[in-house]
Amino acid sequence: MGKRSRKQRPIGNSKIKFIIVGIVAATVVASIAVMSMDPESIKADNPRPAKLSLDTRNGSPVLGDPSSPITIVEFGDYQCPFCKRWNENTKPAIEENLIDTGIASLIYVDFPIIGPDSVKIHAGSYCAADQGLYWEYHNFAYASQGHENDGWANAENVKLLASGIIGIDNDMFNECLDSKKYEQRVNDNRKTASEAGATSTPSFIIIAPDGTGETIIGAQPYGVFKDVIDEMT
Repeated sequence: MGKRSRKQRPIGNSKIKFIIVGIVAATVVASIAVMSMDPESIKADNPRPAKLSLDTRNGSPVLGDPSSPITIVEFGDYQCPFCKRWNENTKPAIEENLIDTGIASLIYVDFPIIGPDSVKIHAGSYCAADQGLYWEYHNFAYASQGHENDGWANAENVKLLASGIIGIDNDMFNECLDSKKYEQRVNDNRKTASEAGATSTPSFIIIAPDGTGETIIGAQPYGVFKDVIDEMT
């Protein structure tokens, strides 16, 4: 199961130099804001130096304008109920107010930590991407979420889920999923997320125009993201 944190408390602090590879190409110094899984948040002070690599090339297609001044990198698991909460309660406001207005773009990086079915349902997102339907699949997966590890995200149910996406070629999707062609990509993304410091889902790194970054952990409300981004712009 994904990690739970019901009390408001800091879980770490650090100053990190991220070597961002992919849509964001820069070396950044990240001042980390550490927050619990619940909507309350705490910012960590007194950062310490470290160096990590963040490779977004195997993540999602960019949502929004790739040249936007702010990049939001999300690490999530389709079986994670907190991720579903964020996707349904916070992401729409981020899209409307930040992505659609050209202020920010979003990249989703798979962090399948809840169970083996998480790898399968994440691999399906790239099979949908082959048909230009990544974000339709992404939203539909969260909307169709069952309980953790109860089989709703196994191969047969992922095929059934995908069949409900308007415009998808079911035979092409099923062949792709059965081939396991994207499972290594998903596992590589899990490694990327871990190396970037993610330990729970959802987690986020917000990259500023000057290359500095801040981490947010948990299904935080829109206001938390807006405050961080307002400080960056």
